[in-house]
Amino acid sequence: MAPSGGDRFPSAVSSAPPRGPEGRKSTPRGRLEAAATDREAPLVKESASDGLRCLVTGATGYIGGRLVPELLEAGHRVRCLARSPGKLRDHPWADDVEVVRGDVTDAASVAAALRGVDVAYYLVHALGTGRGFEDADRAAARIFGERARAAGVRRIVYLGGLTPAGVPPARLSPHLRSRAEVGRILLASGVPTTVLRAAVIIGSGSASFEMLRYLTERLPVMVTPSWVSTRIQPVAVRDVLRALVGSARMPGEVNRAFDIGGRDVLTYREMMQRYAAVAGLPRRLILPVPVLTPRLSSYWVGLVTPVPASIAKPLTESLRHEVVCQDHDITRYVPDPPGSPLGFDEAVSLALRRVRQADVATRWSSAAVPGAPSDPLPTDPDWAGGSLYTDERELAVDASPAALWRVIEAIGGEHGWYSFPLAWAARGWLDRLVGGVGLRRGRRDAERLRVGDSLDFWRVEEIEPGHLLRLRAEMRLPGLAWLEMYAEPDGQGRARYRQRALFHPHGFLGHAYWWSVSPFHAVVFGGMAGNIARAAAGLPSRRERRPRRRARGGSR
Repeated sequence: MAPSGGDRFPSAVSSAPPRGPEGRKSTPRGRLEAAATDREAPLVKESASDGLRCLVTGATGYIGGRLVPELLEAGHRVRCLARSPGKLRDHPWADDVEVVRGDVTDAASVAAALRGVDVAYYLVHALGTGRGFEDADRAAARIFGERARAAGVRRIVYLGGLTPAGVPPARLSPHLRSRAEVGRILLASGVPTTVLRAAVIIGSGSASFEMLRYLTERLPVMVTPSWVSTRIQPVAVRDVLRALVGSARMPGEVNRAFDIGGRDVLTYREMMQRYAAVAGLPRRLILPVPVLTPRLSSYWVGLVTPVPASIAKPLTESLRHEVVCQDHDITRYVPDPPGSPLGFDEAVSLALRRVRQADVATRWSSAAVPGAPSDPLPTDPDWAGGSLYTDERELAVDASPAALWRVIEAIGGEHGWYSFPLAWAARGWLDRLVGGVGLRRGRRDAERLRVGDSLDFWRVEEIEPGHLLRLRAEMRLPGLAWLEMYAEPDGQGRARYRQRALFHPHGFLGHAYWWSVSPFHAVVFGGMAGNIARAAAGLPSRRERRPRRRARGGSR
């Protein structure tokens, strides 16, 4: 789909985001401008006729999903490369960009996506994908650089990690080492490249911010690893986005890396204490000990915060070394406006305001979990067959379909799952113990969902507004699982609720898993259906209606 205004891109192998049966209206540019007046990133206006043709990889991720509207507001034309284009369809800017299906590891799809592009943003990496991620990052960067040069791209812009001065690559964490290597590959590609190197990014929904927030808020007293004494130069997400947008206009002779950071250099301990002060919390008691290795501390972080150990481990490993900017040369090409870069307290205050207003545009969990299933859906015409277990429930609801849909769309997160809470909590803890995401990722927005959102240990795979919500499981399972919830009219002004849980087992363990948990389905899935119906009708759940037992010896 071509962006609004300006010339169209030359033809690419395109896959426009699918639309639900009700369709979606085009988003006018005025709505984008109105929604952007109080965000974490400043806007830079340019004439649409001067706009560049930009490709954004990683648009389903945390930074990419925020960069796209900033490029549009700057007057550029945007194409997004995504493995699953449907995940972008519900973003407010979806009708203003072109989306092509592809993967950075597939040379043909990368070549097609780069056709006619002036500036290519490389915002993907294999963080948390397990062993072999450095090889995957290396191969993808080489493909991207080679295809960008062949396509005549004027500039590549890459967001990498800030590396400590004087530390040889062999002593860096695998995560930082790989990010640095990707930068070197792109700089050597023959295409003028800007490598932006940032340490901890402070913004609502970022993995680093969520880790800091939950550790500080949940633990007034904490025994911490020694890396809490490491000096760090955090940077606000708005300053990162400003640098990314501004890098598109760098002169052709610029081919180098730039460090980007905020005004303050702090230890992680100081960051926690200053977060507590900004958030109005009492001063925290922090006791560093040398025995907590990065691996052990990643499990500790995974236990206390929503960030799973697979992501916490590379983040904590990167904190072993001091990461402080060695230069601020970026201002030669992207000048700092008044008040920028932000200090740590300002960045935290702004991020907290977004969290409390439920105005979080993207989260660290926006990107799909590595290794998440991608098999065809049971409802697809080309479903591969094999065993498929289902649990189906249907209830009449004394409410309108619209009221029922409001309950369905608000499920999960702080609202819970309208079922036996202990069973869901136990399943979440079990998932954490085996390295999964657990139940605490929550929601991006308390009331509204869009395709691609993470929802506790599910991901939104399909929404037909007012009718269907389909979730795909991202917990660790010996098979594939989905949960579907429908709001349907009964022809008499009321609603019927339909619920379907599906499980496609993998091998003997998959079959054994289903039959071991099926005795609990009446409590878990049956209770969910009944309580959703009652909530839509404005009635308390059955558990809430049970009379409380009087305490022995107490007053009557």
